[in-house]
Amino acid sequence: MMNEQAPVTSEPTGSIFDTARGVAVKLLSRYESSDSYIDKLLDGELRRTELSPADRALVTELVNGTVRWQSRIDWILTGFYHGEFTKCLPLIKNSMRIALYQMLFLSKIPPPAAINESVEIVKQVKGERHAGIVNGVLRNILRNVTSIRYPAREENEILHFSVHSAHPQWMVRRYVERFGADEAEQLLNANNLRPMLTLRVNTLHTTREEVEKQLEEAQIKYERSPIHENSLLITSLRDVRSLPAFTDGLITVQDASASLAVQLADPKPGMTVYDLCAAPGGKAVHAGELMKNQGKIVALEMYESKLRFINENAERAGVTIIEPQHGDAREFTADKLADIVMVDAPCTGMGTLSKKPDIKWRRSLDDVRKMAVKQLEILEHAATLVRPGGVIIYSTCTIEPEENSGVVNAFLAKHGNFELEPAEYFLPESVSEDGFLQTFPHRHRSDGAFAARLKRIS
Repeated sequence: MMNEQAPVTSEPTGSIFDTARGVAVKLLSRYESSDSYIDKLLDGELRRTELSPADRALVTELVNGTVRWQSRIDWILTGFYHGEFTKCLPLIKNSMRIALYQMLFLSKIPPPAAINESVEIVKQVKGERHAGIVNGVLRNILRNVTSIRYPAREENEILHFSVHSAHPQWMVRRYVERFGADEAEQLLNANNLRPMLTLRVNTLHTTREEVEKQLEEAQIKYERSPIHENSLLITSLRDVRSLPAFTDGLITVQDASASLAVQLADPKPGMTVYDLCAAPGGKAVHAGELMKNQGKIVALEMYESKLRFINENAERAGVTIIEPQHGDAREFTADKLADIVMVDAPCTGMGTLSKKPDIKWRRSLDDVRKMAVKQLEILEHAATLVRPGGVIIYSTCTIEPEENSGVVNAFLAKHGNFELEPAEYFLPESVSEDGFLQTFPHRHRSDGAFAARLKRIS
């Protein structure tokens, strides 16, 4: 049996670990033994590697896909492995996981090839005997892949969804209670889709039709967003930075839900805007475009190292009215009260699980509740920065009520000089609910997000 629990003191090296699958196994093992998020680990590794573009894409697919479907993959491996699968060395566990991910979800890769690569990785780490066991487990699964059994829905619906749709049980339970089982299943499935890339058109310099023309000339498939008229959905593009439209500042990568939050703010030329949680600057840049480069936007960011992203995005888009500043959103002061204060609050990110699948395994209900406390603190301070008649836009990229309507309602209960301006006055009815902007992956083909427009009336 391979139930060794000894820690891996150093990462293996050698030719097998310079391949796409070897890099993926290393990254997954690093992720499992740390509190780092997978996108940061991926970005750092891909900056250092000399892999071809195709192999880089394969690494990204294997890592994100294996994390996305981890509970289903582990359910199967636990059933076929003779011993305690969870006690295997991380490198051995993750070698089996990536092989099974390919067998289940990547139809263009022959299963024997996927198995052989993982067996070779294990052989280099632990030798022939362990590699033989891994080979036996994976080939047994391959022979029986069409008859794999999952928890029966009629016996335990929450466990069924948790395993088959790969989400933690606490999250599944909340979704079922909130949306009902059928719609909860739709949401779970949407969270598991490979993410689309959303491009927002910079209307300062071009039109949607002109960008569409450039995409067609480059033979890049796109769809128009169903919720934001100047956003386009891309499925086939690997590196947006290779597009002339991107380098020329004609498009920006920004989810349609984020663009709608700026539309809710309704910034006008000549206004003063404070963006309290600004990096990487997407909302501030969009506001500058809508303001036609007239007025002032202070883009505040707590982490000084991220200010360069705001500068880079503003410069590329040709927006010249943004002033990046380093500071804490709960302490920022200004000589002048703003027309608009944008609070893109730090949140659990529960609306972005398609793009960041590890969030669902790293977050807990306690995180949701703790985050709401911090969010309310930021919103309370924002109230001191907006003029009478001005507005606060409170937004998140989560679908959890405690972080969204819960925070807003708690704020309004304490501040009688603010009122909620209904989102449907500014946005399509399809994304307006109970006076708020609310989007969901399964309904709107966007991130799950929330925003509220809070007007200071005195």
